[in-house]
Amino acid sequence: MIQRIQTIWLLAAAVFAFAGLRFPFFTGNLIQIKDGLSTQTLVSVDGFSSFYITTLTIAIGVISSIVIFLYKNRGLQIRLSILGILLELGTVYLYYKETLTLNQGTYALSSLLQVGVLSFLFLAIKGISKDNKIIRESNSLR
Repeated sequence: MIQRIQTIWLLAAAVFAFAGLRFPFFTGNLIQIKDGLSTQTLVSVDGFSSFYITTLTIAIGVISSIVIFLYKNRGLQIRLSILGILLELGTVYLYYKETLTLNQGTYALSSLLQVGVLSFLFLAIKGISKDNKIIRESNSLR
């Protein structure tokens, strides 16, 4: 299990997903106008910004962690990794929608954690597919 490279990729995806809960994705100003007075508040969009972002991020981390232990069922590993990628794309979309509510700001360097999760899940699928190919070739030799 630990000898396979996709275990490292899946572990990294889980760590990056859980780290995404803690570190900000976007930091910006929220300008509100009430009774003719304008107030400016510094706001950061992180993993706890909305219920949906939090739920999807935790689901991605848990799925990535569970997939590590399903090494005997490579088909299920691939399907769950694809589900993780789809959930991560949904999370990135929700982060983007949250950033649109702010008037001005910048993306934090830690927003690259989300790109890392996608990359690591793609690399894990590639490793699992390579294992499938090796198993098929060894079965044809018998």
